Amino acid sequence: MPTLSDVREEYEFLDPDDRYRLLIDLGRELEPMPAALKTDATLVRGCSASVWVYPMSGAGDRLHFLADSNASITKGIIALILLAVQDRAAGDILATDIAETLAPFDLKRQLSSSRTQGVPNMIALIRETAERYAAAA
Repeated sequence: MPTLSDVREEYEFLDPDDRYRLLIDLGRELEPMPAALKTDATLVRGCSASVWVYPMSGAGDRLHFLADSNASITKGIIALILLAVQDRAAGDILATDIAETLAPFDLKRQLSSSRTQGVPNMIALIRETAERYAAAA
């Protein structure tokens, strides 16, 4: 996966249609999520599409997330969110304002409200997971 800053640089120069394609391509690059992990427990509530996020312990105290969606654009959005937090320590994730980190992408203006309505819920789930991991450390 590219870095968030690399994606942002490319995103800024694209027209709206190409931005959609970039998000779809990001979603295609997500690590595959086994079907067995796509359960009610990993389903993100409040999204117009189905979105699943599964946290795992990564190297050291780092969190690694598997994610998937049944909608290409939504899958790209979760991929974008994961670029901000993937393989970082729980404390680092908690210290990151994910919404602010994604602000340069202006997703609310670029995408329909139905596409972005679940973004706060995706971010909240990641933050709640980081809180649990930080508390257990």
